[in-house]
Amino acid sequence: MGAKQSSQDDAGRENLDALKEEIERLRKALSEEEERKKKTREEDKKTSKTTSAPIQVDDRELEKRLLLQTQSDGEVDSASFASQHEVDPKRIVGIIKSLAASNVVVFSETDKNTLNLTEEAMSFIENGSPEARAFDFVKSKGKNGVSLPEFKKLEKTISEVGFKQAMQQKWLAMDKATNSVVAKVEEITDTCRTYLRMIKEGKKEEVPAKELDALIKKRKLAKVETWKEYAVKRGPEFALERKKLEHDLTKEMLANGAWKTATFKEYTLVPGAGNIPASGHVHPLLKVRRAFREIFLQLGFSEMPTNNFVESGFWNFDTLIQPQQHPARDAHDTFFMKTPAKANFAPEEYVEKVKKMHEVGGHGSVGHNYAWKREEADKNILRTHTTAVSARMLHKLAEDGFKPCKLFSIDRVFRNEAVDRTHLAEFHQVEGVVCDKGLTLGDLIGVIRQFFAQLGMTQVRFKPAFNPYTEPSMEIFAFHPMLGKWVEVGNSGMFRPEMLLPMGLPEDVSVIAWGLSLERPTMIMFGIDNIRDLFGSKMQLQSVKNNQLCPLGLEK
Repeated sequence: MGAKQSSQDDAGRENLDALKEEIERLRKALSEEEERKKKTREEDKKTSKTTSAPIQVDDRELEKRLLLQTQSDGEVDSASFASQHEVDPKRIVGIIKSLAASNVVVFSETDKNTLNLTEEAMSFIENGSPEARAFDFVKSKGKNGVSLPEFKKLEKTISEVGFKQAMQQKWLAMDKATNSVVAKVEEITDTCRTYLRMIKEGKKEEVPAKELDALIKKRKLAKVETWKEYAVKRGPEFALERKKLEHDLTKEMLANGAWKTATFKEYTLVPGAGNIPASGHVHPLLKVRRAFREIFLQLGFSEMPTNNFVESGFWNFDTLIQPQQHPARDAHDTFFMKTPAKANFAPEEYVEKVKKMHEVGGHGSVGHNYAWKREEADKNILRTHTTAVSARMLHKLAEDGFKPCKLFSIDRVFRNEAVDRTHLAEFHQVEGVVCDKGLTLGDLIGVIRQFFAQLGMTQVRFKPAFNPYTEPSMEIFAFHPMLGKWVEVGNSGMFRPEMLLPMGLPEDVSVIAWGLSLERPTMIMFGIDNIRDLFGSKMQLQSVKNNQLCPLGLEK
């Protein structure tokens, strides 16, 4: 019994050992299989990378290949070269233009284009055009067609676009009596689908021009794509490796002499290239004012301060020996101030001399023989001319001690006038004044000729005139070649002794003066026939931007 039990135990142990060995063998086999699969996956991954992504070539290598092919073939097509090396054609174009800038190659351009169908057009080829599908749906409902509400339930491409196209081709119609969509023909040919298929097959030349234009421009079912292809040939400085071009001249190159053998990159200066920076624009009046001012300064004149728009009647009228009952001093010609209504800061001694000159005269003059009123002289007004500024400057010149001078002013004046094509209530006056001993009418004529010659008006003549504060006085006329006639351009004269002597100027001192408006020459120069288009609320701001400063010479 004991021997039998021992024999059974030995057999059990042998079976257990055999089972363990089998398990170990299976485990080893599984491990080897897993390792084999892992290696297979890695190999597949390497193979996939090699086949899916071509080896990237940098621009320098592409340039070398392009130059080698140009040398061997004589001419290289950019599109074929890009396709051969599986690179973006734009990279090749950049390399070609870079080489051409160094004269290594030359190239010629060819415009290419192709007609590509949109996704919508491809769906029309597959399923039919919307108009054909709309017709087929209505036709399938029989002779009475389909009610409009039911038809509207179709997708919008059919119920709207298709219905519109089918109506235009007279395939479908609306039956207003039954509010239904009905077919007007028995059968149709889906020309839209046919033409799209022809374009897809590369037969666009067989599509009627009118229909092709409609598919592209109206229905947007096809797009024209354009590009350029380049034929590359050897240039005058062809080489398989181009020289490096220097961009800058450095101090090191100057020091070691390398600049003598260096090749520098050419500058590319394109006239008009770049965006025009946003900026302001000068008003035509200011352009001409600036030009007039430069003429005065070139002739040696000094500019007078003209910052007083408000003047007293004394400086504007009385100091010029203009009588207080003169029509120019009425309210219908002059703007009077309400607040402050009166002011006069002239020296009392000078005021008394002016009063005496008005009432009884002096220095050979009999005056105006009337009772001069101080309250009238003290009234504040908007100045009617810049001669009021000239009067102030001449009085100051007498106070400081006389010395010869040449003065000018360009500024705004005000007149209570009706506004029309040639008149404004405010405008600009240009005035020149020369003060010296022994001046004559000939000096006045000579200075005026010189001044207007700077404006291109060399033909000038004079006509006797009357001004309250100048004697003699002359109107100035100039021949305008563009208009073919003589035009009045200003007024002039010699200030009367009755005006100058009360100021304290020496008796042998004469003052010659002339003036003109700024608006009239500006209108002539810029071709403006209505002064309201030049200055005021009706002027268009765009005209300020568009007007160029024309030459001040009025000659053709």
